[in-house]
Amino acid sequence: MVPLSPHIRATDAPPIPTARAWAAAYDGRAGPPLDLTQAVPGYPPHPALLARLAEAAGRRASAGYGPIDGEPALREALAADIARAYDAPVGAGDVAITAGGNLAFAMTMAVLAGPGDAVLLPTPWYFNHRMALAMQGIRAIPLPCRAEDGFVPDPDRVAALLREGARAMVLVSPNNPTGATCPPAVIARCAALCRAAGAWLVLDETYRDFLPAGEDPPHPLFRDPAWREGVVQLYSFSKAYCVPGHRVGAILAGPGFRAELMKALDTLQICAPRAAQIALAWAVEALRGWREENRLLMAARAAAFRRAAERLPGWRLDALGAYFAYLRLPEEAPGAMAAAERLAVERGLLCLPGPFFGPGQERHLRLAFANVEEAAIEAVPERLAAL
Repeated sequence: MVPLSPHIRATDAPPIPTARAWAAAYDGRAGPPLDLTQAVPGYPPHPALLARLAEAAGRRASAGYGPIDGEPALREALAADIARAYDAPVGAGDVAITAGGNLAFAMTMAVLAGPGDAVLLPTPWYFNHRMALAMQGIRAIPLPCRAEDGFVPDPDRVAALLREGARAMVLVSPNNPTGATCPPAVIARCAALCRAAGAWLVLDETYRDFLPAGEDPPHPLFRDPAWREGVVQLYSFSKAYCVPGHRVGAILAGPGFRAELMKALDTLQICAPRAAQIALAWAVEALRGWREENRLLMAARAAAFRRAAERLPGWRLDALGAYFAYLRLPEEAPGAMAAAERLAVERGLLCLPGPFFGPGQERHLRLAFANVEEAAIEAVPERLAAL
């Protein structure tokens, strides 16, 4: 066989299809399959958004190429939304629209690092982040985060690992897979440590719309104009607006980074899907109240999962938030890989084992409770207890 890319061959296989394949042997004995593998909203888009998506898709103009860095109306709307959420001066000139959040991360890494470089990636990590680094020949330096610390990175460990020459550090808050949220002071400290080490901080805030309301801004970074020289924020419209299939994400960055980013944007996507951008430009402000209702809905599902977990002797809910529950297996249970396969085959409960999220996760399972209604969450303990 003609050789293939060594970087692609060194990249792990997609975890979710692997987990779903286990369920092919499930015979239905425990009831309908319950799929908690993928982080997708368990409710439909707003009907007015669907109508605008359909209308925009039918326009002749939407079939043509758009601006490389996104439709101006969406960039302006997102900038205003960020400025409000963070109480900071952010403008459309800071925003670039991408064909989804995963591509936003991959292009960001292409700008910041290259083959042989290293990026600091806290564990447990989002597996697609690790895969994107592997594809580009970029080494991931694991930063272990402990359940005892709420899976929040320890800044002292960050400082030590940055000295290994990392080009950037990645933070996901709220986190995938744990749901943990980094306190503003920790985010600010990590930004300062990166700046001192000559590294970038890449802050993935895909799930920021599901943070508790009434609290301070998620972090103070955007209040300091110097953020544009060392911080990149990633965002996705998939979760808050229930449109993952339309592939629209965003990158917030300063002019120096954006000048180089334009090369990646033009090469890898040319432009993000135009109809979705047009509809979302309206939705950002118009659906603010609907987004708040969905935030409350997700909070209720999280509370339901916490109550369900309390009925599981021997199990430990180590983290919960946004879309995710991160469960520690009982001592007598098999390892996470074997446990997840057994749950899928014997109980029709599909979840992701911890090793998909990096080293040191052999005793954890991730369950994406956002996918299902509270009644289905109530069925989780009985299926887990089968182990």
